[in-house]
Amino acid sequence: MIYRLLRQALFAAPPELAHDLALEGLKFGARLGTNRWLCSTREMPVEAMGIRFSNPVGLAAGLDKNGDFIDALAGLGFGFIEIGTVTPR
Repeated sequence: MIYRLLRQALFAAPPELAHDLALEGLKFGARLGTNRWLCSTREMPVEAMGIRFSNPVGLAAGLDKNGDFIDALAGLGFGFIEIGTVTPR
């Protein structure tokens, strides 16, 4: 029920606003300790180029452009997270 309401609100909002609201929601959930309920992390270790990851699912760069949500995203159980983005200027 709550998911449907949040989904409708986020899909009705302009994309950048929806992006910001979703990340702020994750950050708030991390502070409350509720993000762990959103996912079940499973250890499925993989090794690539000599680096060991806890699981093969990662988050690509660009979602957290300024590195403001590292803890909130890490709490979702990703095996690795790319923080930031490259913007040519």
